[in-house]
Amino acid sequence: MENMTWLWILIGVVVIIVVIIAIWYIWAYNKFIKMKNNIEEAFSTIDVYLKKRFDLIPNLVETVKGYAKHESGTLEKVTAARNAVASSSTTEERLQNENILSGTLRSLFAVSEAYPDLKANTNFMDLQRQLNQIETDIANARKFYNANVKEFNTSLQTFPTNLIARKFKFEKQPMYEVSDAQERENVKVQF
Repeated sequence: MENMTWLWILIGVVVIIVVIIAIWYIWAYNKFIKMKNNIEEAFSTIDVYLKKRFDLIPNLVETVKGYAKHESGTLEKVTAARNAVASSSTTEERLQNENILSGTLRSLFAVSEAYPDLKANTNFMDLQRQLNQIETDIANARKFYNANVKEFNTSLQTFPTNLIARKFKFEKQPMYEVSDAQERENVKVQF
């Protein structure tokens, strides 16, 4: 009788361990799904702001064209960068092209500094204000996206959740990074 009691205790312990492992397994899998969905949501939020910027750029370019006809090189670069974003086929390519577009927009605003009439134009000022607000929204959305990617990638690489990640073939997600080394340098203010 005493051996039967130990057998039932042993079976009970094994069942409890199996149940705990099953619960953890389900929890870890669901956590990956939730994090993956958060990344997709964050990227979609960036996409909304990028679409707003994408739609605003032609208006901005046309306004600048009227004042700075001989700055066609800068305007062509902005248009080419905008088209590159539209034709991006992968997330990594899209992230890289968005960074290039951001750089060309900065050069467009630099051109506007040389034209006082353009800087005073109410339409241009409104477009510039809208674009600046969108750029701020994009920066915040990128931070949110990167935070979600960091959490996902950390879980993907740490034990024991990496076992679940490997089993279900979850893959490392790309961070939204600055691709231009000049953008990382300190700003020089000269008077």
